[in-house]
Amino acid sequence: MTRRSRRALPATLTALVLLAASVLVAVTAVQLALGEPPWLPYDSLIDRLHGTPWSAREVAVAGGVAAAIGLVLLLVAIVPGRPRTAALDQHTAVSVRGLRNALRSAAVVDGVESAAVKVRRRRVRTVVRTRRAVVDGLDDAVRSAVESRVGEFALARPPQVVVRVKALRSAQ
Repeated sequence: MTRRSRRALPATLTALVLLAASVLVAVTAVQLALGEPPWLPYDSLIDRLHGTPWSAREVAVAGGVAAAIGLVLLLVAIVPGRPRTAALDQHTAVSVRGLRNALRSAAVVDGVESAAVKVRRRRVRTVVRTRRAVVDGLDDAVRSAVESRVGEFALARPPQVVVRVKALRSAQ
């Protein structure tokens, strides 16, 4: 069970563009029906479109732009997004955000000031910061704590844990 991220932004932008075009056409149609002068000069617009040959540069540019937008929207729909869950078994999953928060709290062992965790499909990268001058063994302690917490989750594919220690002050 892998839930993928939503494509809310491209869908929203497409919907807003189509809504704006629809509103413009509807307002123009109502204005023409009421005998009012329309926002879009319908007659001059139609005359200009009828007078433009298919071989004109404007037609090629408009077609290229429409094709490019269509291709981008198609790629956005086809390419999978980043998973939002990590599978525990075939029917259950845990959110990546929840897993990341749990691993971050596990990484804060004795001597660690702060921890940052990135959860990917095959790897968990942990960067811890410490004020210790001597950081020997701290990476092993953090790795052990994070691996223990990963084991508690019993993920279908346990990720490799990578730990990096950054000292906030230099050794003297």
